[in-house]
Amino acid sequence: MSDRDLTARTVGFKEGERNVFLHLLTACNLSCRHCYINPAQHGTATLPRETAIAWLRLFARPEKESNLVLLGGEPTLHPDLAEIIRAAKSLRYAVTVDSNGYLFHNLLARVTPAELDYLSFSLDGPDAAVNDPLRGEGVFETCTAGVHRAVAGGFNTSVIYTVSSRNIDHLHRMPPLLADLGVRRFFIQVIGLRGKPATGKGQGHGWQVDPARWLHIVPPVAREAARLGLHVTFPKVFLEQDEIFHCAGRVAENYFIFPNGRVYQCPLCEDYPLHSFEIRDNRLLRREGVNEDRLFTLDIPEGCVMNKLLQPDNIEYFADGRPRHRISCCLLKQEIVPERRK
Repeated sequence: MSDRDLTARTVGFKEGERNVFLHLLTACNLSCRHCYINPAQHGTATLPRETAIAWLRLFARPEKESNLVLLGGEPTLHPDLAEIIRAAKSLRYAVTVDSNGYLFHNLLARVTPAELDYLSFSLDGPDAAVNDPLRGEGVFETCTAGVHRAVAGGFNTSVIYTVSSRNIDHLHRMPPLLADLGVRRFFIQVIGLRGKPATGKGQGHGWQVDPARWLHIVPPVAREAARLGLHVTFPKVFLEQDEIFHCAGRVAENYFIFPNGRVYQCPLCEDYPLHSFEIRDNRLLRREGVNEDRLFTLDIPEGCVMNKLLQPDNIEYFADGRPRHRISCCLLKQEIVPERRK
């Protein structure tokens, strides 16, 4: 691929696009140091199969395919995950399952590649020495073995790498590993100050990556991954001076749903009772009062008002109080698509 082909393009929000992120449960077999799940806010329940399917009907569009990501905790701990996947496909969802790689309940034998659009694995290091201090002893070996099995079974696979100060210096070693594993897509995401990192339970502070370091490391690694044939997506974290700030909450439809019935539109708000909607008796209800949706229309020099209010350490300032840079919406992405997959 030429350098021109390796130029990242910003994926703008599409009007009417619908992305549904359904947490089937919050339980997990791991205790990752940077986990964003907050049981005090998200609950500890596991959705019964009938409830999960009823909730999927609330957000389905018969006339148009919607994107669905099934999450946990660890979603493969749900005994009825295969049936939920099949029900979602019948409702015209493009279905992705995000897993830590343990693939409980023999998932790969209970669904087919035709029923599951993508199986996505969380891996935060190119070897056990980097990954396992973040995710747990033995996780690297188990997760990569799960990727091998999924690829061998004909499933489309992707890997999510959550970049933080703890692993950014090892990001460049990921593309050859993923190409060797046969992974099709590589999602690089930035650490969010939610859950454990926000409460101090993530064993220390200093998870964030400063702008210069991010821009020096992440885009070149993305280009190298694309050169090796991977479809790469990574956050548009910092805006250029001439770029306009857009909030996904104003244009697209994004729903982050938790087992206790809370439905958020902005993931930055998930540590707070600011959800726009809630599900009660299998009905989607809009909440009154000051919630996240009342903040979407606020325009500030820093860009995202949610970052300003909830994650202020992500923004640096000049001595006179002006922001050194603007933060983009956390859902705004850049991507590089290998030529053969365009």
